[in-house]
Amino acid sequence: MRCIACICVSVPGSLELKIEVVLPEKERGKEELSASGKGSPRAYQGNGTARHFHAEERLPAPQPYPSPQDCVEATVCHVKDLENGQMREVELGWGKVLLVKENGEFHALGHKCPHYGAPLVKGVLSRGRVRCPWHGACFNISTGDLEDFPGLDSLHKFQVKIEKEKVYVRASKQALQLQRRTKVMTKCISPSAGHSGSTNVLIVGAGAAGLVCAETLRQEGFSDRIVLCTLDRHLPYDRAKLSKSLDAQPEQLALRPKEFFRAYGIEVLTEAQVVTVDVRNKKVVFKDGFKLEYSKLLLAPGSSPKILSCKGKDVENVFTIRTPEDANRVVRLARGRNAVIVGAGFLGMEVAAYLTEKAHSVSVVELEEMPFRKFLGERVGRALMKMFENNRVKFYMQTEVSELRAQEGKLQEVVLKSSKVLRADVCVVGIGAVPATGFLRQSGIGLDSRGFIPVNKMMQTNIPGVFAAGDAVTFPLAWRNNRKVNIPHWQMAHAQGRVAAQNMLAQEAEINTVPYLWTAMFGKSLRYAGYGEGFDDVIIQGDLEELKFVAFYTKGDEVIAVASMNYDPIVSKVAEVLASGRAIRKREVELFILRSKTGDMSWLTGKGS
Repeated sequence: MRCIACICVSVPGSLELKIEVVLPEKERGKEELSASGKGSPRAYQGNGTARHFHAEERLPAPQPYPSPQDCVEATVCHVKDLENGQMREVELGWGKVLLVKENGEFHALGHKCPHYGAPLVKGVLSRGRVRCPWHGACFNISTGDLEDFPGLDSLHKFQVKIEKEKVYVRASKQALQLQRRTKVMTKCISPSAGHSGSTNVLIVGAGAAGLVCAETLRQEGFSDRIVLCTLDRHLPYDRAKLSKSLDAQPEQLALRPKEFFRAYGIEVLTEAQVVTVDVRNKKVVFKDGFKLEYSKLLLAPGSSPKILSCKGKDVENVFTIRTPEDANRVVRLARGRNAVIVGAGFLGMEVAAYLTEKAHSVSVVELEEMPFRKFLGERVGRALMKMFENNRVKFYMQTEVSELRAQEGKLQEVVLKSSKVLRADVCVVGIGAVPATGFLRQSGIGLDSRGFIPVNKMMQTNIPGVFAAGDAVTFPLAWRNNRKVNIPHWQMAHAQGRVAAQNMLAQEAEINTVPYLWTAMFGKSLRYAGYGEGFDDVIIQGDLEELKFVAFYTKGDEVIAVASMNYDPIVSKVAEVLASGRAIRKREVELFILRSKTGDMSWLTGKGS
């Protein structure tokens, strides 16, 4: 079944505003994106020679606050109250603003990260941007624009003036209330005619990578047809939140409302499964036989969860959490009853933490000797395991499931290879995932031995015009000597989707973001930045028993990753250092531990001796 959740909307009227930028001749030969491959007068051209908007597209107004009644202005400080490199939250009566001083200039921005509301004053200011202390999103202090992910929206930028050495900030009351800004986007001006069989851009997969790709195209002025297709029945949503908040409803998880897709002409085909990709004729075939031609293709199919292969694997009430419906059913079945989690990775542990206050019992089965050992090391893994045990979670380690027993077709017991039998009314399986790329095997699009799609720094596959992003790709990680890696992080999918879109428009962008992930368990957040595979030592500062620590993962003399709990914003500081291209040495960390009693972190910022 294929449902059209949103359709492209044509823009009435014949008036067209044109903004034209002429570039040197050497820049004019780059590929232009259009359905025919020859260029479209309505499309944003890849070399930037023309950018066309319709009158209704709300070009940025020359005056940021056209209505004086909507504005508030106040004195917020003396020019000497802030040193260069300092940030402060200031009150304007209708809301707070983040005041920043860098290189002698003041900037005023929204004070909360649009992603999940983190206070940016506690973040990291560096190189003309502020990095969120919770999840690592970065915002340009001159424009408020989102420069690194996660999240979709930018910050409002407010007016600053200096009079008699006093700093005044003028802001829109509405902007102070909203605390987020969606970038100006062009609309689709070449809408589909009903069930048109061709599109300029086809995006397979409507997760973070697919949505960011579509939004970036519109932000960059691309005004031809965009179609996203997804196996899911919902518009794009925050899948990463499913295991952290199993009660969440689809509308609470939605990344954008349906009106957004309608307004900007981003079509979403739900419950639409691509079964064949014909790269020679630039065409895909869906399971129901529908065919769709494309000019450019983004493959962002994500991954498929591994399932148990034991006896009784098909009994009812055994789940791999992929949809809001899965998550909601798990909670309903677990209330006051017995839950078994197979797998002590991030998904399994997040589900276990969420169910402890709802289930009668929660048991975790894991092949390793402790949770997160390969990812976080033994000491951190043991500390986190103890936190779970203190919250009534029972662990059955170094064993696996041999049988699922049912009564009247529904799960009743989980039998382990250690011969232990666990009572179970519901079971959640989180034993890993494989790339969902089976439909590409005969396409000619390159896959590696594990089924991942290799791409270059520009997210291009081996086929011209075909890009890939998200959990199903391997890509060169710039700051790890371009080592080809797979990093199935929510934040990384955002960044890859944007780079793919930029290169569809021939902008020659490269992926260079520093991986950043987080998890939340029992009200405590673990943050992690870098790529720690192959670490040979872990240097820990703080108190593991109190769950207030920072762990540096090193390989040889270099720090390759960092994790922390209750130690903000050190993970964001490390991420910013790595993003700047500077290596962090093991001896710097050891010196930090000696200095830590004084709170000296100058070694990270490059200040001090």
